[in-house]
Amino acid sequence: MNMTNKNNMLMPKPKVTVRLLHHDEIAMGPGKAELLEAIHNTGSISSAGRSMKMSYRRAWLLVDVMNRCFCKPLVHTAKGGKDGGGATLTPFGLEVLENYKKMNQAVSSAMLAYLPLFAGMMSETIDPVAVPPIEEDDAKPIQAESPLNTHYSGKDA
Repeated sequence: MNMTNKNNMLMPKPKVTVRLLHHDEIAMGPGKAELLEAIHNTGSISSAGRSMKMSYRRAWLLVDVMNRCFCKPLVHTAKGGKDGGGATLTPFGLEVLENYKKMNQAVSSAMLAYLPLFAGMMSETIDPVAVPPIEEDDAKPIQAESPLNTHYSGKDA
């Protein structure tokens, strides 16, 4: 849903995705931050993954990427067994998560300051098929000398 400004002019709905890259890996992004939150709340990579409709393997791989990208582990795991194992965010992991949230909020706030630049530039509605009408001159076929416009006879040249 688009927003309107005080002059009742349509403005776009903002959406920003912030990712931290380390070499070719996404060290932190919205999905990984959500996974860290879920691990913090559930105490388990498996439960965190399930809460996000993600396989244990996928959740574990994301944790592994984060732990390798940062100078210290973000998640500490304990093997299963009698006490059931589990996972917790390290103090460093909590710090990284909080810093990511602060950065994300700052980027979103900065973006909102620029939305008025688009006031009055948005369409009232979105036509599901946005094809402009064909003008009579546009309907004539274009003849160009190109191998793509030649008829293939089926014979090799």
